[in-house]
Amino acid sequence: MQIIDGKKISQEIKDELKAKVEMMKANGDKIPCLAVIQVGNDPASSVYVGNKKKACEYIGIGSKSYELPEETSQDELLSLIDALNNDDEITGILVQLPVPKHIDEDTIIRRISPNKDVDGFHPMSVGALLIGEDGFLSCTPAGVIQLLKRSGVEIAGKECVVIGRSNIVGKPMSVLLLRENGTVTICHSRTKNLKEVCKRADILVVAIGKPKMITSEYVKEGACVIDVGIHRMENGKLCGDVDFEDVAEHCSFITPVPGGVGPMTIAMLMNNCLKNI
Repeated sequence: MQIIDGKKISQEIKDELKAKVEMMKANGDKIPCLAVIQVGNDPASSVYVGNKKKACEYIGIGSKSYELPEETSQDELLSLIDALNNDDEITGILVQLPVPKHIDEDTIIRRISPNKDVDGFHPMSVGALLIGEDGFLSCTPAGVIQLLKRSGVEIAGKECVVIGRSNIVGKPMSVLLLRENGTVTICHSRTKNLKEVCKRADILVVAIGKPKMITSEYVKEGACVIDVGIHRMENGKLCGDVDFEDVAEHCSFITPVPGGVGPMTIAMLMNNCLKNI
């Protein structure tokens, strides 16, 4: 069994991007600049925003942050997005989710120009992904593909099962696996015989949002298990959707939580920031 080290692989990607930015600077090319908007001060969001800023600094691209108070109106937020859409210096725009309840997430996502949608959430980005056109890929699923490829896990022809059908992970994940010639099944809360379906998987990607739900009963001997979930337990420790201790001995490859998929999301965000320059 091999533990897939997301920290190490994400560092490799950031180093590759850093070298690319150094070449761009040497050639006098335009350097990307990411605008990050955070509404309110949700502690987890603040940590993510801080990590994104650090990553920009590390690879050598610009970043601007807009920390708005919780009571910011939807119209005020939309006006800021419009201004950033029209600002040539800004090449990527990211609104940290979740936003406060009085703001409609979907309206915000749609307002960001598809040319600056580095999260890959805009309907045009999702549509491009589905029909195989070039565009911004959803960062977490794109990160999972990199974890598999850089760990030497063959996707083509493999039975792939994705648990979860969210717009941010489950759906784009299934399309990216399909793009790599995997045979893909998507499972969700209405799936019958979930254990039997999961046990068919050579590659099992879990994004169900329930701590330690997936035990060895769901996993085929020798499968590759990717755990997208992250939860803080009562004892303060982090865990995923997979019961790591129970499942690990049955796998060929498995991602830990923390240190698996998480670091890859920011690495792929940085990759998106360099994509349209």
